[in-house]
Amino acid sequence: MAELTWTAEAERWLRDIHNFIAQDNLAAATRTIETLYQKTEILREFPESGYRYWQRPDRHIRVLLHGHYRIAYLVKTSGAIDILGVFHGALNIERYLL
Repeated sequence: MAELTWTAEAERWLRDIHNFIAQDNLAAATRTIETLYQKTEILREFPESGYRYWQRPDRHIRVLLHGHYRIAYLVKTSGAIDILGVFHGALNIERYLL
């Protein structure tokens, strides 16, 4: 089973997502964050689940889809996984990953 680490930036993205949704519905904000965390747990056993991010062929960055969100992660040569960020589908993630 792969080690899974959330970067500080990824955690900041989650806080921002939570705070934005919580303005209208605190319960929905909490559920959204919980389901995003749960979705990433699949990566422990299936690190190749997300699609390969083609804009960065020099790094093993992949993107896992969940609802309106894209979860960007890096598979290290050791097999460990770093969650890099959680992006709403409307955002241009190239700006953050390049």
